[in-house]
Amino acid sequence: MADPTNQNQADAIPSTVEQKAPSVSEENAPSTSEAVATNIPTANTPDPASANPETNPNAAKPAEKPAPAAAKAAKKEKAPSVEDKPFVEFMEQDYLPALQKAIASEGVKDLQLSFAKQKLPVAGLSSSEECWQVIGSWQGGQRQFNVYFPDEDIQGKKGFSCNEGRRPSTLESFLIDERKITLDMLVSRLVYRLNGQKWLGRN
Repeated sequence: MADPTNQNQADAIPSTVEQKAPSVSEENAPSTSEAVATNIPTANTPDPASANPETNPNAAKPAEKPAPAAAKAAKKEKAPSVEDKPFVEFMEQDYLPALQKAIASEGVKDLQLSFAKQKLPVAGLSSSEECWQVIGSWQGGQRQFNVYFPDEDIQGKKGFSCNEGRRPSTLESFLIDERKITLDMLVSRLVYRLNGQKWLGRN
């Protein structure tokens, strides 16, 4: 026959599950007739990183993009080249001095250079139009050359003529195959052409 004392003690001591379960449920899911949010995670809770922050205030906000490099340090502007100067300014300030120095270095002592807008001196040409020209001469004018710029642009059409003591009879094209004309090119190609005429050095 079972001891009634032991039976009463077993009925008085609740199990661990019976003791803790009601308090856990009460804390996290209290009984109420209204819908109340709880902190118990569920499988249906959206990922804060992928949730729309406009509709979900708990959604993670997208990281701000770093400021562009241009805003941190202004890019240095490339200095304009001498070839970008106005035509007349470039010719007078850059081309003539560079050409004078280059031809003098070839042994020409009495070179006279000028830059003027005048008619073409080529024999047989009846055109009355004027164009900008670089005129060079030495040996008392016995050797003379002209470089023509009818477009008033170093990147435009150019011509060349030369003579010894009389008017030139031929007008040649000058630097027509180059895509971009530079100061160095204008100087070196003219010196090369005058050398081909045997006018420089010991000639």
